[in-house]
Amino acid sequence: MKNIIISSILFFMLLTIKSCSLDNYEKPNAILFGSFIDQETGELIEQDIINGTKITVIEHGFETPQEQYLVVKNDGTYRNTMMFPNTYTIQPKRGNFVQIDPVDLVIKNETKLDFLVLPFLRIKNPQIYKSANKIKATFNIEQTSIDKVQKIGLYVDPEPSVGEYKRVFAKEIPIGMQVDSSELLTIEIDLNTVSELKSGKSYYFRIGALLNVPEAKSNYAKAVKIQI
Repeated sequence: MKNIIISSILFFMLLTIKSCSLDNYEKPNAILFGSFIDQETGELIEQDIINGTKITVIEHGFETPQEQYLVVKNDGTYRNTMMFPNTYTIQPKRGNFVQIDPVDLVIKNETKLDFLVLPFLRIKNPQIYKSANKIKATFNIEQTSIDKVQKIGLYVDPEPSVGEYKRVFAKEIPIGMQVDSSELLTIEIDLNTVSELKSGKSYYFRIGALLNVPEAKSNYAKAVKIQI
């Protein structure tokens, strides 16, 4: 019995020492933040918060470094407040813009890193409004490449984070061709035929368009709140 008691005491002493040792590690106290900015217009590039652009972050100093991911907000900004001060390799991937090269950056205190990128598409002159019992969206698309526009869409959700992968309803139209920037495009949702949208409630409506290139994500205009 004494041996069991002594063994138990030693076990808890070792556990306490290990816990104290773990507590001595520095906590993540650095911040990394910034924006995705259109290199030509200076505007923020709207994003999908689900299945949208990911920022890969690799911390230096490890024998087998692991990729970590930061999520980009709908408005094209990001912020992570749980970084360890160190040097990192950082690169956005699978976005709605032309791929850019990785950058090595020392992160300490509050570190800002903006990405100046070329979006695949720009949604220009967006207008979303209710007319009779329909929601109408009109807009132009400005292409930055000769690739075809795969589809356009009008996405609806009760939350402002609405997008292609977060919506209660969507009206999508296949395009499959290059688009003239002077052509006014229109998408209509007939509220009489959509059971998912309830009369008297407010929803966020957002215009999106997808370029037909591998791993591309949709480009967006800002979401508009409308009571139906």
